[in-house]
Amino acid sequence: MSTCQITPEVLDALKQFRFRKSKSNAALVFRIDVKSLAVILDGLHENIKLEDLSEELPENTPRFMVLSYELKLEDDRVSYPLVGIFYCPEGSNDTNRMLYASTEAQLFQQASISGKVLELHDAEDLTDEWLTQLLIASKTRK
Repeated sequence: MSTCQITPEVLDALKQFRFRKSKSNAALVFRIDVKSLAVILDGLHENIKLEDLSEELPENTPRFMVLSYELKLEDDRVSYPLVGIFYCPEGSNDTNRMLYASTEAQLFQQASISGKVLELHDAEDLTDEWLTQLLIASKTRK
């Protein structure tokens, strides 16, 4: 059970994002509106570099991200996995941490992301190297 409501607009954005045709890095960023206790869309970023996305993340408030990421494999194949990221910076207050943590599983389940949910505590760590390393490591464990 989630503490926060996932609105129909968020569900629609997730569905459209999942079936997008573009073959580039893209991200949906979500935040929780504390007054209404609802997850809302904070931004859609097309053709974005992870380093640019990291600069847009707040320093003291969590966010949820769903990424469509161009993953280049060692055998020259390319895949576009959907990746969930729970961004929870060290400077977040306890109330926000609890709200986001209690909503994380439901949001990523609604996005049909099961095995590729990552946790990020420092926005500067959001790089291609970091994400590629974690995604390739998760593929080899299966």
